[in-house]
Amino acid sequence: MLNEKITNALNGQLSKELYSAYLYLSMSAYSTYIGLKGFANWFMVQYQEEMVHTMKIYTYINDQGARVKLRSIEEPPSDFESPLDMFEKTLEHERFITKSINELADLALGEKDHATYMFLQWFINEQIEEESNDTDIINKLKHIGNDGNGLLMLDKELALRVFVPPAQTSTGVTGQ
Repeated sequence: MLNEKITNALNGQLSKELYSAYLYLSMSAYSTYIGLKGFANWFMVQYQEEMVHTMKIYTYINDQGARVKLRSIEEPPSDFESPLDMFEKTLEHERFITKSINELADLALGEKDHATYMFLQWFINEQIEEESNDTDIINKLKHIGNDGNGLLMLDKELALRVFVPPAQTSTGVTGQ
């Protein structure tokens, strides 16, 4: 059973993951609007991944006999200066999520909740990948600059990204 501090913190993280999904859905919509369907695809896959993250936490809280309490979700931005601006905001947001997950892991250790600490390891590893992917795309966008052909080539590359749902474990929780 999760204690109150851990349950409250996990519910907070659940809300942050839902906001992440909402943010990436907004970025996908904006990318579609400006005619960059590859970017829209990349952000839609990101939205789907964030929903998996949300459900992992939701399921964990329930499986531990605690109560999920949904909180309000802030409206995400809907306009962006450029594709580079979107990815810089994405990286900034992922760094915020990384900090939040690390703080949650620290709390779990402080509360001697080793099960939650182990559960959070998947998220810690996931954040390394998230930040690395964002940084790679930012670097490409900086190299492209104002080159429309380069932007279209990157758009074509981002269109190839496919959502791959994580495998189910025996408990029904999605794994890596």
